[in-house]
Amino acid sequence: MTARLTGKTIVVTGGGSGIGAGIGRGLGNEGANVVLADLNLDAAQAVADEITASGGSAIAVQVDVADRATVAAGIAKAVEAYGRLDAYFNNAGMNAPMKFLEITEDNFSLIMRINALGVLIGTQEAAKQFIAQGGGGKVINTASIAGRTGFASFAPYSASKAAVISLTQAAARSLAEHGITVNGFAPGVVATPLWKKLDADLEKMGEGDSGFDSMASGILLGRPAEPEDIAPTAIFLASSDSDYITGQIMAIEGGMILV
Repeated sequence: MTARLTGKTIVVTGGGSGIGAGIGRGLGNEGANVVLADLNLDAAQAVADEITASGGSAIAVQVDVADRATVAAGIAKAVEAYGRLDAYFNNAGMNAPMKFLEITEDNFSLIMRINALGVLIGTQEAAKQFIAQGGGGKVINTASIAGRTGFASFAPYSASKAAVISLTQAAARSLAEHGITVNGFAPGVVATPLWKKLDADLEKMGEGDSGFDSMASGILLGRPAEPEDIAPTAIFLASSDSDYITGQIMAIEGGMILV
């Protein structure tokens, strides 16, 4: 059976850990040329080395998703290495919880810069490459269940992920004429390094009982997700199987909020 992504060049931002690393491994197993873009180049290189050691094709590039010059440079390196760009995952993101009445302008601006502006820039730069080379392309964004319902201690994060959903829809409308589809997925509670930091932050805020274990307890399928649970949907959205889908957000949350 032929791998679904053989020869396809796919950039994954935030590819050095967590969901991004899980997506990268899954894409590599399906034959893609994986470009792991991360602010932490060493972490991205470690995942690239893991993929190549398993017989796949991967490189690492250092990218700050909110810095257009580095985003464009990362795409240029992908094209230099593999000839073209076929799909782009806007996956990198961050959170820094604060109680609602204590949220600062700096906190809000930082989260929106990475999670929302980063998606805008990544989508624009990927689309420019798709249009220049011809043949369309795919943009896939990491949203969140927090983009569908606000969480008291995650207000800027929730706002940023709602922005990701709106940007996905707007880009899908804007770019369809170029044969570019734009979709996303909305994870729930995923066992990643991000959640370990969030639990520590919530504990310091006196809200340790509202963290990972508490949120995971309501999942209908009885467990939190692992990054590997996200990969099949990511592969589907990057492959030709999803060619007639655009502007959509697919929930991957084990039956957590049912919206």
